[in-house]
Amino acid sequence: MNSKNWIGGEWITPNAGEVVIKNPSNVREDVGVLHLSDATHVIQAEQAARKAFASWSRLTGAARADYLYKMAGALEARLVEVATLASLEMGKPITEMRGEVMRGVNLLRYYAAEGVRANGVVIPSNETNVLQYTKRVPLGVVGIITPWNFPVAIPIWKIAPALICGNAVIWKPAEFASLTASRLAEIFASIDLPAGVLNLVIGKGSKIGDVLLEQVALNAVSFTGSTSTGTRVAEICARRNIKYQTEMGGKNAAIVLNDANLDKTIPMIISGAFRSAGQKCTATSRIIVESGIYEPFVESLKKAVSAIKLAAALDPAAYLGPVASASQHKTVMTYVKMAREQADIVVEGPSLAEANEGNYIRPIVAAGVDADHPLIQEEIFGPVAALLKASDFDETIALCNRTVFGLSASVFTQNLAHAHRFLDEAQAGMVRVNQETAGVEYQAPFGGMKLSSSHTREQGQAALDFYTEIKTCAISYA
Repeated sequence: MNSKNWIGGEWITPNAGEVVIKNPSNVREDVGVLHLSDATHVIQAEQAARKAFASWSRLTGAARADYLYKMAGALEARLVEVATLASLEMGKPITEMRGEVMRGVNLLRYYAAEGVRANGVVIPSNETNVLQYTKRVPLGVVGIITPWNFPVAIPIWKIAPALICGNAVIWKPAEFASLTASRLAEIFASIDLPAGVLNLVIGKGSKIGDVLLEQVALNAVSFTGSTSTGTRVAEICARRNIKYQTEMGGKNAAIVLNDANLDKTIPMIISGAFRSAGQKCTATSRIIVESGIYEPFVESLKKAVSAIKLAAALDPAAYLGPVASASQHKTVMTYVKMAREQADIVVEGPSLAEANEGNYIRPIVAAGVDADHPLIQEEIFGPVAALLKASDFDETIALCNRTVFGLSASVFTQNLAHAHRFLDEAQAGMVRVNQETAGVEYQAPFGGMKLSSSHTREQGQAALDFYTEIKTCAISYA
């Protein structure tokens, strides 16, 4: 497959360079070719989006909803096709990817329903014969910058609320998710979405990302990616007075207290740490275990990790696939090397005979380092987790909060008092009891505290707040 831009309702093959995408499950296999854009394509997308916004924003919410419902139906009809391409492109196991595509379908339908929801309030006036009220109005042209780890769900949970609110979109996907992005654009184009309402521009962030942020007259930017890039996005947007949201890194903790039910806890710890090869901003990276249950927890964890099936992404039985790219493999392996040299290896998952053919990394759990060690403090974004032992509940909370990040955290306990204290005291935007750190439902707000987020929220009703602004209206009828 070859990628194309979709700008103003037209398919354009840019010629500013090419990148061959390799199958991370078998790097000898080519999945497709990216055709890279330059600044001119970004400017064309801006012009198309600005033109489309004038008419799109004047449609009724119900009319915009009709388009989103059609987008959802078209995506569901090609669910297996999209999931297969995405798995080949970035390595997520096919069973997970099918669930992700269905999440995208549900997100489109969820936000389509918002098209007929009340979007303002009547405010009593101090004057007689005056009607005073508020309403949400669209922002204008929104830049959306998405990562490779959720190539379907994250773009849609940004695009769907942006569109239903009446905005036009310029979408710049990550390099290792651009083939999937092109396929999604084809699907959305098939339902005759008005030209320019959604524009796809493919290229390297260093080339077109800066143009999008620095030169385009954007009204808002929604970004998901690394903390270093996200803080730069925030700086540029703040300087230009562009509304922005940045969802960035995480170093998420799962706390296991003495009274935890290990039969239920261990599968959720394993899922949180190693699904998607740990390439989730909400992945469980730190496992904090109270001392009274530490030894039985470790024994149960060893058995579970040893049974994980590492396999090619299209293998229906794969629990863990490869990481997304050669560069990601190199980065994560520096932490694996660090763990082997500086920590105690608690358990390492089984190897794969075909490991040299792809970007495979065995799941690994390390212990024996202090709370300030890089394995505990730095986001790894791979199948590497670290264990910490805590003397009591208070120390588990202190260790949980000992990080610059604050995205997600969970506790496993049957003690209601401890559960409620955790929900109150854990410094994370999403806190969960007897659930894994990953897997927040699409109708719930998504976002973090501290360096994990710019303090807005995605998904649910909260997304509508970001993609609109409040207009206060008053009319005298005396």
